[in-house]
Amino acid sequence: MLDTKIQDKNPLISHTPDETYRLIGKLIEEIKLRKYSYETGKVYISIIKNYLKSKQVQRDYLLSQSDKSKSTVRTTYFALKFFHNHVLGDNFDHKIPLAKKEQKLPVILSRHEIDIIINSTENLKHRLILMFLYYAGLRLDEVRNIMWQDIDFMRSIIHLKTAKGDKHRIVFLHNSLKEVLKLYTIKDRGFIFISKRGTRYNKKTIQNIVKKASTQPTLNKKATPHTLRHAFATHLLDNGADIRHIQKLLGHKDIRTTQIYTHVTTHGMERLSRLI
Repeated sequence: MLDTKIQDKNPLISHTPDETYRLIGKLIEEIKLRKYSYETGKVYISIIKNYLKSKQVQRDYLLSQSDKSKSTVRTTYFALKFFHNHVLGDNFDHKIPLAKKEQKLPVILSRHEIDIIINSTENLKHRLILMFLYYAGLRLDEVRNIMWQDIDFMRSIIHLKTAKGDKHRIVFLHNSLKEVLKLYTIKDRGFIFISKRGTRYNKKTIQNIVKKASTQPTLNKKATPHTLRHAFATHLLDNGADIRHIQKLLGHKDIRTTQIYTHVTTHGMERLSRLI
């Protein structure tokens, strides 16, 4: 139930369309200044546009979203909080009970299943995309943005300068990935994955590459780009890697995000099974 003590207001209950454009413009500026990701910004802008159009007060607008998923309600709340705090200058510190996110365990592919996916294509560029997702544990956007100057062949590392939250991080350059990269036309600078039109690969293209590669008769699991990243982390944990090292490789700010892999690892499972 929402806190009835909230001093609700909607800034456009009695304002003009011009005021809407001005506020949305300021919202975009604040999102850019705080270096929020493109996806987060896009979602926040959409929520605030609907909120302003509704002319509902905060509490009523949140209630109108209550039949949607827990994730949607949470995102709506944080978008309103951002808008009121940073755009309107309100002290939006209302304590609205939020449903906790459901913790769903990720789908984990075995090493054999990973091999099937990577070897499913003869297209060298597509294979490299699959290998960056798995052998380096990169996010989809990190694969899109990776550049030749990020690869250090001598030190066998990848220096990610466009990681989530604009935070740099170092990951190892796996030998399998290094060997396939050498078969590619190596350049000194620029994006590694460029389309025929001369632009970076878009998200949908990479998603479709993974989808096609995982649609094999011998596979019965649905895979996304993030599924390969999950496999990267879990297989490291299976082989005894320290959870803190995995956290750094994945670029997780909070160790609790990385600890979800402790629920799906098989590390120590064989030893436990012999105890009964």
